Formats: sequence, C-alpha cells, structure tokens
Amino acid sequence: MSADEGVPTLSASAALALRDTLWIDLRSPGEFAADHVPGAHNVPLLDDEERALVGLLYRRESPEAAFAVARDRVRASAERIVGAIAALARWEVPQVDVAALVEALSRDGIAAMDRRVAGRSCAAVPERPVVLCCWRGGLRSRSVTALVRALGLERAVAVEGGYKRCRTELLARLSGFTPPQTYVLHGLTGVGKTLVLRALERIRPHWTLDLELEAGHRSSLLGSAGLRPASQKQFENRVAQRIARGFPRGVMVVEGESRKVGDVIVPSAVWRALDAGVHLDLVTGQERRIDVLIEDYLATQESRLQLRESLRALTERIADEWAAPLVPLLDTGRERELVALLLERWYDPRYRHSQQGRRFEASFDSTDPDRCAHELAEWIVRDAAGRSLDSAQP
Repeated sequence: MSADEGVPTLSASAALALRDTLWIDLRSPGEFAADHVPGAHNVPLLDDEERALVGLLYRRESPEAAFAVARDRVRASAERIVGAIAALARWEVPQVDVAALVEALSRDGIAAMDRRVAGRSCAAVPERPVVLCCWRGGLRSRSVTALVRALGLERAVAVEGGYKRCRTELLARLSGFTPPQTYVLHGLTGVGKTLVLRALERIRPHWTLDLELEAGHRSSLLGSAGLRPASQKQFENRVAQRIARGFPRGVMVVEGESRKVGDVIVPSAVWRALDAGVHLDLVTGQERRIDVLIEDYLATQESRLQLRESLRALTERIADEWAAPLVPLLDTGRERELVALLLERWYDPRYRHSQQGRRFEASFDSTDPDRCAHELAEWIVRDAAGRSLDSAQP
C-alpha cells in the first residue's frame, strides 16, 4: 500500500447491508463481550489488561506514550493477529516478516501513521468482503486493514465510525421499523410454538422473526436453562439485523411474547406489531407438551444443572407447598411428574390469565411441527391475500 493510497472504508450502513460478509472486531475481549455486531468474530489487538494500560498512559502521560506501548504489544503478537484473520478469511498469508511490516507502518509515530492509514471511501465493494472494526473506526481498524491488505488480503475494508456508528445505525433501524402484516403464534407452554416457527422458517425463508432465538431465552421463568441469554444491546442488534433483511412476502410471523423475553425488553416497534397482529392458537395434547419440554430443557447435563438451580430459586420465591417436590422430582429422575406439576400449578394458570379476552383467528394442531408449519403457511397466504384485496377496495 502506497503512502497516499489510504485505507478503503465503508459507512456503517453500507457495511451492515452487505451479505456474505466476514466481520472482525479488533477490540479487547471485554469490549467485545459487552456487545458487538451480530455474527462478528473477535481478534483482539490488545487484551483487557493491555488496553487498560494503554488507556491509562493516554490519559496520564500522552498519546505518544500510549501509542508506543500499544505498538510494541501489537508487534509482538502480529503473527497471531494476522494468522487469526487468515484462518477466518480462509486466506493464505505469504511468508514474510509480519512484525517487520508492523514496525515499518508505525515507526514514525502516531501522527504519521494516522496520515498513512487515512480512510478513503470504497469505490467498489469487493466480493466476500472482510470488514474490520474497532470502537470508533480509528487506528486499530485502519492500521490492521492496511497491514492485511499489504499482505495480499485485498478484500479487507474498515468501517467508518467503527462499532459505535454501527450501534447507532442498528438502533435507527429499530426505531424506524414499519412491520409488515404480522401473525402471532400463541399456545400453552410446551405446544411447540418455537418448533413450528422454526419449521416455518425452513419452508418459507424470511417469514419469521424469532425473538427467543435472538434473546437466547425461552421467555419464561425457567427459560434460560441450557441457553446463553443476550444482553439488551445484543438483543437489539440481533433484531435490527434480522429486520434489515426484510420480509419479502409482506408477512412477519412471531411467537406471542410478553414485553420482556427473559431480561431483555422487546423493541417498541416490534411490540406494537405483536399487539396489533393476527393471533393464532396452537394446540396439542398434554403428553406431547411434556415430551417437548423434556427434550428442550433437559437435553444436556449442563441444562439439567441450570434447571435445578432455577427450580430451587422458584421454590424459594413462591414458598408454596406444591413447589416443595420440584427439585427432588428432578434429582430422582421423575421428569414427567415434574413437568406435569409445573404445567398444572405454574405455567397453565398464568397463560390462561394472560390470554383472557384474546380472540384467535384460527387454531392449528402443533403435534407434528412440520405438518403444522405447512398448514400455517397455506392459511397465512390465503389470509394475507384476502387482507390485501380488502385494503384495495375503494
């Protein structure tokens, strides 16, 4: 890369709109864990302790002092960084002294390096782009982009404004979301709403918005067992990315949820769509519901342990006589009795109370999720067509 060539950059909105994109986040592991662009991979230039040290030097001494330490740390780990990017991008790194390239890029100090890796808008987006970002699109992302491009990864581009700008863009997408005709799946706990929703997505791609998938939670008191719940920021980012892909048939199918899915809050525009949608009821027998819940909540030893902790917390919370056997039933392998008790005394009464006054447009047997998804898709096509005709009437 010549000194006046600059580093190719994309706006946050353009980068987020790309398909078949590899996102690489160069921030420290702690920054990345707090939140990141959905689907991004973390290749940190500095670990959390190194980042803290550099930040301290920047504030207490000078930008040059901080830059000198960061440069030495990055130079020492340059081969690891480039190797990690190469593995993700399926790119073969040439046999060169990577550390020497880092030294050449940075030897004249922070100001000279900033000029050398100044951003320039991409004239054309490369195929299968490798998008690199840091916090604000500064030296971290631009310097690494310059480095890997000098080594031959010409698909590499940096994001203007970094993660911070991406987050702003994702929030704007959420606030400006105008939902299509929305169909909302309801049903008692264990009827398999999620199974039907995901079967529908397989046969009718891009029809669904899977809020529980994006939240990493089943939207119930015990719903985190075996899952990794998202933070509010992660949830919002994932939902924003999903709605940005659009709903090409003009319909959106979601599960009926409360305003919160676990600990995260459903964005206002999505919540309004759920509230105003066409409500559909899924039904199946008690034994099938028990089967679904055992398979979902007790699939692994880890999920069993997590469920045990949740049951213990529930028992302490409600302090009711009926809840006393919950943990012993799990510990003695009497899962079916456990699930039946939870349905009878906890889940079903609360669901029925929440649905008082709800009017369902149609009911579907969800015992076979694939069959139910096909029947549901056919019904929605007919209903949506009828609504379109009605709206076209003068």
